[in-house]
Amino acid sequence: MLGTLDSFLLWTNLGISLLVLVAAAYFGLSLKQALLATAVGAVLGNAMLAVAALIGADARVPTMVLQRAPLGQRGSYLATGLNVLQCLGWSVFEITVIAVAASALSNRVFGFHLVWMWKLVFGAVGLLLALLGPIGFVRRFVRKIGIWAVGASIVYLAVWILRNGHAGKLWHAGGHGGSFWLGVDLVIALTVSWIPLVADYTRFARSRRSAFVGAGLGYLLPTLFQFGFGAILVLSHPSIGGPTDVLTTVAAGGVGSVLALLALTVDETDEAFANIYSTAVSLQNYIPRASQRLLIVIVSVLATAISLGINLTRYQQFLLLLGAFFVPLFGVLLADWLSAGGHYTREHIFSGPAWRPGMIGSWLVGFALYEWIAQTQGLGFWSHWLGTLHPPHGGIGASLPSFGVAFVLAFAVARLGSRVDAAARRNRTTLA
Repeated sequence: MLGTLDSFLLWTNLGISLLVLVAAAYFGLSLKQALLATAVGAVLGNAMLAVAALIGADARVPTMVLQRAPLGQRGSYLATGLNVLQCLGWSVFEITVIAVAASALSNRVFGFHLVWMWKLVFGAVGLLLALLGPIGFVRRFVRKIGIWAVGASIVYLAVWILRNGHAGKLWHAGGHGGSFWLGVDLVIALTVSWIPLVADYTRFARSRRSAFVGAGLGYLLPTLFQFGFGAILVLSHPSIGGPTDVLTTVAAGGVGSVLALLALTVDETDEAFANIYSTAVSLQNYIPRASQRLLIVIVSVLATAISLGINLTRYQQFLLLLGAFFVPLFGVLLADWLSAGGHYTREHIFSGPAWRPGMIGSWLVGFALYEWIAQTQGLGFWSHWLGTLHPPHGGIGASLPSFGVAFVLAFAVARLGSRVDAAARRNRTTLA
């Protein structure tokens, strides 16, 4: 079982990523605005993550199995399909970024790139780590290697960014017309993207408290660090537009930078592990009798093969689309869990109806509201149609309204269902 410290170390390691470090490039805000957006988004997003971690520790089942309670036995398949797509996508992102980091290192030290070779190597590393499972991963990798790589990379990058970033000058500079609440939504979306995975790990937590504190605080600290220092990095180096640009910039900084890049490369394997493992675990909601180890192998091979064919490194719209799906889904889960008395029994999870249309409808309403406000681009007809619906300007972003609407609707549906069930039981008693 994973205690509070183990959970904290796990989520701190999972939170450190080169992908997050450059997400601030999409803000277009001044440093003051970017730091405030980071703080607001990190607190809101990690509060959601911590509560989802607690629910997972309470139920002791993977997240997609847990979704059977609010959405129904077959209704959970909808969320499962989306989660498999997002986890597979993140796996491809991570393998690509790790390979590019390793390529930058090998070019700096030995004079050769061979990105494709590094994709094969780190696809295999992700496979081996995923086969360890969460407990083995924490005890064999995080405690012995991962946490030291995280510490080394954080300390060096903080010093390097502050030394080369001219933070004092940036503090008084303006932004580039970015949206404050879009920045908040990006921070929340990145954090909430872990909610469909969180119970895969917190089901092994020693208690609900250890899961809540470990995930909530463990992921909060790297979120604040990476978005905060990432804002300084991208504002002081306007040419940076993605992870590969960061790698080139950091690798050019001397021997110390190369060592920090090495530490980041080692630590980035955490995310590859998590996404490969959770893709396999999510698939078991469809095919519970399938071998988890076989699914891990299949997912690893598939993610590596996709990474060899495409180069996924820009992902703002991907994050917003994840937020549109998973922020309101968490609202539905939380509402249903509270309606069940703050505890799911095995009957709630495994003996419920095949579909819960009211809950699924609440989720879809929240999704539509998020998309209307956020206006996700690059989705063809859907994006064009959204633009014709007179999207709002200003406000408080998309995350809070979509979460609130989905939560309220789902809670109302759950309470109405409880009253109908109670009336039916009274009628049966009277007839008997």
